[in-house]
Amino acid sequence: MTAEEPRPGPAAPLPDAGGTPAAAQPATAQPANASDGEWLRVHPASPFIRGWVALAAIAFFFGRDIFERSLQGRPVFEEELAGRASWLLAGGGMVLLVSVLGFLLTWYFTKYQVSGGYVRVNTGFLFRQQRQARLDRVQAIDIVQPLLARIFGLAELKFEVADAGESAVRLAYLKIDDARQLRATILARAAGVAVDPAHPEKPSPEAPEFQVLSVPPQRLVGSLLLSEQSFFVVVGGIASVVLAAATDSQAFYFYLIPAGLGLAASYWGLFNKGYNFTAAISPDGIRLRYGLLDTQAQTLPPGRIQALKVTQPPLWRPLGWYRMQVNVAGYGVVENAGEGSARTTLLPVGTLSDVMGMLALVLPDPGTPQPAVVFGAGLTGLDSDGGFVTTPRRARWLAPLGWRRNGFAATDTALLFRSGRWWRQLVVVPHQRTQSIALHQGPLARRFRVADLVLHTTPGPVVPRLAQATTEVALSLFDEQSARARLARKRQTTEQWLRQVVPGDAAAGTGPVAGPLEVPTPLETPTPQQQEGGQHG
Repeated sequence: MTAEEPRPGPAAPLPDAGGTPAAAQPATAQPANASDGEWLRVHPASPFIRGWVALAAIAFFFGRDIFERSLQGRPVFEEELAGRASWLLAGGGMVLLVSVLGFLLTWYFTKYQVSGGYVRVNTGFLFRQQRQARLDRVQAIDIVQPLLARIFGLAELKFEVADAGESAVRLAYLKIDDARQLRATILARAAGVAVDPAHPEKPSPEAPEFQVLSVPPQRLVGSLLLSEQSFFVVVGGIASVVLAAATDSQAFYFYLIPAGLGLAASYWGLFNKGYNFTAAISPDGIRLRYGLLDTQAQTLPPGRIQALKVTQPPLWRPLGWYRMQVNVAGYGVVENAGEGSARTTLLPVGTLSDVMGMLALVLPDPGTPQPAVVFGAGLTGLDSDGGFVTTPRRARWLAPLGWRRNGFAATDTALLFRSGRWWRQLVVVPHQRTQSIALHQGPLARRFRVADLVLHTTPGPVVPRLAQATTEVALSLFDEQSARARLARKRQTTEQWLRQVVPGDAAAGTGPVAGPLEVPTPLETPTPQQQEGGQHG
């Protein structure tokens, strides 16, 4: 059984302060001194930064033997090859020349344009390709600086649009200042800020920001040492030692080598991605910065997060640490798992107050007069704490440890699912982000008269699922959530978030973007009494 919720059609263009329809106004997103609609090129060094591995491979292939012979005092070329040395050098030079020429052609035929509410990128000189993305459908925009690009002061700009399985547009590489300016102007156009007709080439100012939290390096290291990977590696090491002692065989110790190497590589990847993690709020949305060698600056515009998950592994519980992950359209399918994990992480490790602060950014209106009680019960509570509806007692044999935790609660703005007695988990889905709903009931669930309810959102690490609710409650929630989602989408009249609030001053560039930043009030941290229900869990 599935309920599909239709998306609202495009809203009618709103007039700006001067009365001109917004759809008829030009959009600009070029660096300073660039006119609207002009085709621009990326930095000339871009192909060499992207292809430095190929150049290094060519140099290594042709230069390794020569270098070794020079160090040993031997002739650079053997006698039988000495007569053909000039041909070998010419061949190597031709390979290098063709590679450099290919890089230059790649740069020359790579152009981008921002005009008419779209970003367009042309690439390729043999096989031409054009990609474009609507500005009002931008879901997230990132500035990425690999180590080599940082050395040259360059950055890659990439942003996601709705319904995209991979990055819709990648601009690699731009000067870091140009990348920031382009990001600011694209976000301003996506928000609905109107362009001054008298000065269409004037770049939009970068929105102010206020830092909300940062993750200390020592906490990040502690979270890695107390992670699930560490636990299983330690258990595997103890098992190997016991088996080696019991069988008088040293072969079991060799199994620890690949496990240790894999764990070290995993630690380094997570530390490199999570180092210097900071979160800030701005009129553009939530800004995340992180990275040790390769740095990344993400911007998640308001309302673009489809679902959120807060988890607490057992080893983190004594320290009160949590992890937060999100689903964002376009982040579902990425080039590698490491990048996907970093881009969907809203908070790698944080305290309860950090979690409440980030929840306030994602969900400024919690939809309940007692958010500390409701969300605190979702994180640590049992049974009916905070108004949660849980698995009936008759179905406790289906989840002996988790049946008192498995449950849901609904506020005016979001639906909350909680689960896990040892690995605690809270999932939050804004009502307007519910794409469809499904009920699942297997033979054993029918025997106990329970069913699972699944909310479908964009692909990502968050899978909203209510486990083992009574059949009557699941059917009722199915209908109620369908109605809530339909109503929430009717209230969202446009994808341009500033026009959803104030279509006058804000859209004209004199409202929230140009004015002082208003920081959402963090949700109140639950008191020990409010968490009492979870302490005996």
